[in-house]
Amino acid sequence: MEVKKEIALKNIPTKASQEYRNFPMVPRVVYGKGSFNTLGDILMPKRKHSEAPMIYLVDDVFEGNELINRIPSIFCDQIILISAEEEPKTNQVDALVSMIREKFTELPSGIIGIGGGTLLDLSKAVAIMLTNKGSASEYQGWDLVHKQSIYHVGIPTISGTGAEVSRTTVLLGPEKKLGINSDFTTFDQVVLDPELTKGVPKEQWFYTGMDCFIHCIESLNGTFLNAFSKSYGEKSLELCKEVFLEDISESDSREKLMMASWHGGMSIAYSQVGVAHAMSYGLGYVLGIKHGLGNCLVFQYLEEFYPQGVVLFNKMLSKHQIVLPTGVCTKLSESEMDTMISVAMGMEPLWENALGKNWKSLITVKKLKAIYQKI
Repeated sequence: MEVKKEIALKNIPTKASQEYRNFPMVPRVVYGKGSFNTLGDILMPKRKHSEAPMIYLVDDVFEGNELINRIPSIFCDQIILISAEEEPKTNQVDALVSMIREKFTELPSGIIGIGGGTLLDLSKAVAIMLTNKGSASEYQGWDLVHKQSIYHVGIPTISGTGAEVSRTTVLLGPEKKLGINSDFTTFDQVVLDPELTKGVPKEQWFYTGMDCFIHCIESLNGTFLNAFSKSYGEKSLELCKEVFLEDISESDSREKLMMASWHGGMSIAYSQVGVAHAMSYGLGYVLGIKHGLGNCLVFQYLEEFYPQGVVLFNKMLSKHQIVLPTGVCTKLSESEMDTMISVAMGMEPLWENALGKNWKSLITVKKLKAIYQKI
């Protein structure tokens, strides 16, 4: 009894453990052209038995593509093709979890996400919800998950989101757009194969790459910045400049952007994002605008907060001849605008990182409305 009491006392959070966050990192990663071919060997030791499948959640853009034939599906494994046209939703996660539970008597051996940020976020959320009760919407927030997720693997096929390395999975819920931020969200294994990012449409490549660039700018200019996050953010920014402002080969570009995404994700893991991300969540929730594009639409008008970053962003836009949509918010009703602003202002950790603890004295409904009305 004395031993149990002693062990229990050790689990009580101390002031130090609350001040110095013990964040998880991806424990295993394989990198290199063609490294996707190692997936079968990676998964085999993780298989519990033949009745506990590996579930592959794959972007449906690969339907009929040779990549499907390279997936190491054996026994009762299942490949589920999912559209990434819309942002991932909590009810979509709930539906996938219900389908898997109904079809299989055993918990899966693992969930493998193959695609961009949408598929990676869905995979992380499904892995969590297979071991936690209720709806995914109940876990939107910070550190609300208390049971270990099942084994899950992330394989990005587009670079920039940082979803492969982050401890969150951003979802559209019935009341908000917010991530499931937890120590159980991070992938157990990541496969980084630059060859998988071939053929991404130019605009999608740019918008997703700008998500990475904006991660760097918001992290490096935030009040949460420390030497840990700064080292990753500076490297990611350096790589972004090479990819989007210099003339390099497509092969080099794919490799450098993949590593920029990784480093950018690591930078915000121990700091936070800022104004552009907070406001893009409002755009995503009300208008369903994809995350990368939403960040770009907002960031172009954030000279007040990130003057040097906006200058670089405009140079990148010009070099790659990207024309952003206009008039996006012109037809919003007052109610929709109010909701958009409410969602944005609800992202308190992001605002605190951007502007400090007194951010509420600097950010008003009027200020956010003025920015949204420009978009």
